[in-house]
Formats: sequence, structure tokens, C-alpha cells
Amino acid sequence: MNIYRALTIAGSDSGGGAGIQADLKTFAAFGVHGMTAITAITAQNTVDVLDIFVLPPKIVELQIDAVASDIGVDAAKTGMLYNKEIIETVSRKIDEYNLKIIVDPVMIAKSGVKLLLDEAIRALKYSLIPKALIVTPNISEAEVLTGLKIRNIDDMKKAAEEICDLGVEAVVIKGGHLEGKYEVIDILYYKRKFYEIRKERVESRCTHGTGCTFSAAITALIARGKSIPEAVEMASKFMNRAIKFGIRVGEGHGPVNPMIELYRKSSKYECWNRVHEALKIIENTHEISKLIPEVRMNIGEAIENAENENDVCAIDGRISIVNGRPRAVGCPVFGASSHVARIILTVMKFNSKFRAAANMRYSRKIIEICKELGYRVAFFDRGKEPEHVKKIEGASLPWGISKAINDYGDIPDIIYDLGDVGKEPMIRVLGKNSVEVANKIRRIAKKLVKI
Repeated sequence: MNIYRALTIAGSDSGGGAGIQADLKTFAAFGVHGMTAITAITAQNTVDVLDIFVLPPKIVELQIDAVASDIGVDAAKTGMLYNKEIIETVSRKIDEYNLKIIVDPVMIAKSGVKLLLDEAIRALKYSLIPKALIVTPNISEAEVLTGLKIRNIDDMKKAAEEICDLGVEAVVIKGGHLEGKYEVIDILYYKRKFYEIRKERVESRCTHGTGCTFSAAITALIARGKSIPEAVEMASKFMNRAIKFGIRVGEGHGPVNPMIELYRKSSKYECWNRVHEALKIIENTHEISKLIPEVRMNIGEAIENAENENDVCAIDGRISIVNGRPRAVGCPVFGASSHVARIILTVMKFNSKFRAAANMRYSRKIIEICKELGYRVAFFDRGKEPEHVKKIEGASLPWGISKAINDYGDIPDIIYDLGDVGKEPMIRVLGKNSVEVANKIRRIAKKLVKI
């Protein structure tokens, strides 16, 4: 097993959103072993930087020595360096250990507090950047480094050329701060060639740590052997996901979420286990066979932050009746049921905590039992479905579920309809997870057979 190693030389963010905390999470997200040389300790949160304690350059130097002389470094990055003395120390160490260095020219915190002294900008520009493999300024940082006013893509390209002339191999100017309603364009300038990396603009308050996370992603990918254009493009797209699923904490700008894909994998494992457990409950309750409709039953659950039906785990082939007992045709599989997925994804738009659903047979008696058990029951009339909805494939069920929830005013336990031409009457059971849904179905089934 190859162990890829990346070093971050940067400040500590007590809020966990930027600095070495963001860098280490990002390294881990790419399967890279992260190491640190801390330059400063900040007392900060999502709103403000309360204080900064800068470490002596000698301590920064010894941290780099300790890591590079023993463990080794495949790629390194810099973040908050704060003063000229630390910059010059880091510059010497780059030469000593022949480090592949990605420079994130951190100057100002999201809250507006300076993280680089004015007198240190010259040292950053002429002592550190010329030794970098890649430098990753945002618009305002590129303006400081070049003295140019950047208003458009052409200005970004001109600034990238000027920064490259300092001696750095590649320049990435991030376009997030440039005006643009639907699109963000990052500019990579490498070997006298421009690359425009275009991506959808994501509106979010969770943007704390974007620069740190982006440069850390590039560093991790360079450590893994990716080329500069590959690393920059992959990191740029990675950032869109990190922002889209940012961590909503604090009163200010929440942090981006570099661990989102790992969280999703973990959530899928937990989700699959719960659906498997729910299926066991159903199969071990013979009375549930009385609730299986003609189209057969299915049960599913979505992961947190589900985006489409591939994020919903359900029973492949549905649940049928074998020898008078409920039996699954297949196993729990993600993407197995577009029908169940449409129910769950629609409900999640109203309340993302409700991530599970199942269908079962309709009868007036079953609805009465649901009410007797204290379940909240909602209804929609397929006969009132608008013609324009009927013409869209797969739109009927989301319309019906939305209509029932809006009419009820909350997320109910039960949503039913009386069917239509070619549509069997049906009951849907909702819950926060599939085990909860299975237990609701079991209670209904046991009460039904007693009557």
C-alpha cells in the first residue's frame, strides 16, 4: 500500500473551518497522510478572529525538520505565514528539502482580519512564490500581488501571467469573487497556456475555508502523482461539492465540508444496514403479507443530503408473498426503486429528517387502524392532478406527496390515495428511517389480523 504524504505549513483555526484543520480533513478525503507545521494559533469562529498568537520561526523550522527528515513529504502547501521571518524560514526549508510547494497566499480572514502583515507581502512575493510549483490566489490576493484591478476573465489572465513571471511554475486564480450569476470560472496558467475551469456557482453561507481546502486538495492530488492540470481541475470540482454540502454551524460563515464524500460513503453503509434490518422485521412478521398490494411492497431509505434515486436504498425486485409470508425478491440496493425514491426525495424537500418510506395495500379498514394507532394520516386525490403534471414522466407521485403534505401542514405518518385509471389505490408509510417505517407497518399488520 502506497502512503502518500502531504505537509501543511499554516495557522490553526480553533473553529475547525480553515487553516490546518481544513487542510488535514482535505488530505484525509483524498487518502493522503497529513502532517503539519503550525505557524500561528488563532482564536476564531465563524464570525470573527479574536486573537492571533504567532509562533517563533525556530519552532516552525523544527516542525518542518521533524517531518521532512523522518517521514518525508510528497507535496507541501503554505497557508497563513503572517510575517517576513516565517516566510524566509519556510523559503529556506523548501530549498533544503526540495519540497514541491503549493502556495496559498493567505492575506485576510473571511471576517476581514489580516493574516499577513503588510511588510511581509514583499517577502511572500519575491522569496516564496518564485519557489512554488503552484500559487492559488483569489481575486483580491491576485490584485495585491500584481497591482492590477481584476474585473473580468481577461484581467484574471493578465494577472496570472504577471504572477507566473515571478518564477512560479503554475498560477491558479480563483474566480469565486468575480461577478457571475450562474457560473464560476477558475483560471489556470501553466506552461504559457490558459485553462478555463468552469463550474456551477453554488450559493451558500458555508464558504469559510474555501481557499485552504482548495489548495490542500491540489496538494493532496500532486502528492498522489497527478499532473498540474489534472490536480487543479479535480480540486476545483471537489470544491463545488464541499461548498454545496457545507457545514451549517455558527452565526457567520460556516465552513466548507471537504469530508462530504467520506460522509456519504459512511451514510450509505449505515443506510444499507438499516434497510436490511427493516427487511428482517418485515420478513419475520407473517401478518404483513396481508398488507402487500398487487404491485408488491417496497421499503427504502435515503442517505443524508440525498440528491437522486441512486442515494436511496430499497429492495431490488420488491417484497412479494411466498408460502403466505413476506419475502424479498432481492437484496437492499441503492437505486433499486425509482418509485420509493421519488416518495422519499419529495418528502425530504419538506423535512430532510424524514428519509424513509414504504408502500402497502389500501383499504378503508387499514386507514381506520392507522388512525386508531395514533398515526397522522394525509390524503391526495389523483383525480385532481393537473394535466401538465400528467404529461411529465415520473411527476405524478411527487405532485401527490407534495399536495398531501401541503394540505396536512406537516409530515404525516401515512399518505394514501384511492387510485385512478391504471393506478392501484395505495398507502405510503413515512418515517425518519426504514426501521421506524417497518415497525409502523408491523403494528398495523398485527392489529389488522386481530379484527
